[in-house]
Amino acid sequence: MVSLFSDWYKRNFSDPSAVTLLVILICTFLFVYFFSNLLMPVFVAVAIAFLLDLPVNKLTQLGASRAFSVMVVVSAFVGLSLLGILGLMPVIWQQSSNFLQEVPHMVGQGHTYLLTLPEQYPELVSAEHISHVITLVNDKLIEWGQLALKASLNSISNVVALLIYLILVPLMVFFFLKDKQILFDSVRQFLPKDRRMAKQVGIEMNQQIMNYIRGKLIEIIIIGAASTIAFMSLGLNYPVLLGVLVGLSVLVPYVGATIVTLPVMLVAFFQFGASAEFGYVMLAYGIIQALDGNLLVPLLFSEAVNLHPVTIIIAVILFGGLWGFWGVFFAIPLATLVKAVLNAWSTTTGHEITPKP
Repeated sequence: MVSLFSDWYKRNFSDPSAVTLLVILICTFLFVYFFSNLLMPVFVAVAIAFLLDLPVNKLTQLGASRAFSVMVVVSAFVGLSLLGILGLMPVIWQQSSNFLQEVPHMVGQGHTYLLTLPEQYPELVSAEHISHVITLVNDKLIEWGQLALKASLNSISNVVALLIYLILVPLMVFFFLKDKQILFDSVRQFLPKDRRMAKQVGIEMNQQIMNYIRGKLIEIIIIGAASTIAFMSLGLNYPVLLGVLVGLSVLVPYVGATIVTLPVMLVAFFQFGASAEFGYVMLAYGIIQALDGNLLVPLLFSEAVNLHPVTIIIAVILFGGLWGFWGVFFAIPLATLVKAVLNAWSTTTGHEITPKP
């Protein structure tokens, strides 16, 4: 047993750069795990800096200074973000308020419909079963109402956190982009000199994360806009609210699309009933999801993501459980990091690992 472990250790850690990579990964994981709540604005700023680094580099290649390029790109990004937020938030707030007011009516309609099932299908459904289902639904609605009340009571702290994000994040993005090389050099001086594998993983992940964040933002905008336009043209209630939900659902591959299908289907069903209009809404929604999975995602992420769907779902569950929303958002880059580490390690040990797409 000792010899077996010794052979495994020599095979995987005989290269000093492998030990360096392992130490860097462990220290980074522990740091993020224990300080993620405090440093989340920093991580958000880093993600936005990755997104804006490409246009900054394009401007500097045209002859502009780094500071001027960063100022122009960050100002444009903040301006467009504020324009989108100020344009969408009032509409989303109004439609959300109307939707919450209509929920009791929708629940009453659902109860009435369920109570008719024992008469229509007595051999399949009994009145006791329907009564049990209605009780479960009522209990779940009460639970969700309590959660909503708790969230509203915490709204003051959420507003303070939002103000911190709106002020600190743009400032940090500016300095991350302007002093990018200085910051990298200051970090390198604390790292061991023999870090060949860490450098290999870093180069791969830099391009992967940049492509992923940029592609994910484009995907959210396209899917959200297409869904909103489709819902508006079909006369569906709350089109902007549902369109934004569909757009944000792409943050969680596979799982997000499954979850957001429920509100779209329920709103369409209670508005149109079992009619052709309901079928048109679900058909349009299905076409958008199909185009997203079979056309848009391959175009945007063909070079950024090469992971099996099971791997992606496991990554979403694992990192989402560790870091909540941001863990879900960065689940695919983190899974890609694991793959890059395994590939770099296999190069050292002589057994290359090539995961199936």
